[in-house]
Amino acid sequence: MTYEIIDIHPHIISTDAGKYPIAPQAGHRSKWSALRPADFDQLIAAMDEAGIAKAAIVHSSTTYGHDNSYVADSVASQPDRFTGVFSFDLLARDALETFDYWLGRGMGGIRLFTGGATHQTDGSWLVDPATFPVWERCAENDLTMVIQTTPAGLVMVADLARRFPSVRIALDHCARPVLAGGPPYDACAELFELARFENVYLKITPKTFDLAQAAPGGAEAFFPHLVAVFGADHLAFGSNYPASAGSLTELVAQGNKCFESLGDEDRAWIWGRTAKVLYPMLANQGTARPCTSEDWRAAQ
Repeated sequence: MTYEIIDIHPHIISTDAGKYPIAPQAGHRSKWSALRPADFDQLIAAMDEAGIAKAAIVHSSTTYGHDNSYVADSVASQPDRFTGVFSFDLLARDALETFDYWLGRGMGGIRLFTGGATHQTDGSWLVDPATFPVWERCAENDLTMVIQTTPAGLVMVADLARRFPSVRIALDHCARPVLAGGPPYDACAELFELARFENVYLKITPKTFDLAQAAPGGAEAFFPHLVAVFGADHLAFGSNYPASAGSLTELVAQGNKCFESLGDEDRAWIWGRTAKVLYPMLANQGTARPCTSEDWRAAQ
């Protein structure tokens, strides 16, 4: 069996600060973007080496604020392989005009922060009715909403999932689950309750890998449990490259190790099929060489 790998969470940082000025959201630049940046060309090379076919590049708000130009320009240069997940102020008066502008620049999804970035908010703006017209516009255009939050924000995610059932919601880093207690992961009860919403999806990233490997029972216990709760068709891989330390090949290898206890079909969904549900434009684009079962064994 072959596994087409699609990465729904890489970032890119340009080497040209004149063309793409550094202007991080809230004025606080992420350390990784300064210490180990990777530009678009480096991402392509890393993807080719790791056997990754396509990607939904996530704009770095902690580098460029709400200026998505670098991701937009990059996606436009290879639209057969990439889409972009952009960020802007949903509370701004011109939010719908901004939506339309970035949609025309290749936007495939929108990313929202409530916690886990270089700045924190209480997240209450997430359910402000002033943002709802953008959610409605997402429904009209079949776009995914990506939310970065901690377990504290899951009540709001449930409210949004109920309010906008036709909008797919993907939670960054699996919403940073608390796994310290091990199976049956009682501290994740609120996260697991979101499985009742057909439109809620989880991104599995190296942050999730690290948490699972460190927890009692390890990754071999957590990921089958997660599949049993949400279904593999609601889980998708995101590398968080280069924010997560290590080469893209190494991050994929970590995923291979963590998914050892899963069946082939579950792996196929997590590595690539779910990504095509979240970003339909990637389902219609050309593919690079898929990862085969032999590739998996060689990387482990």
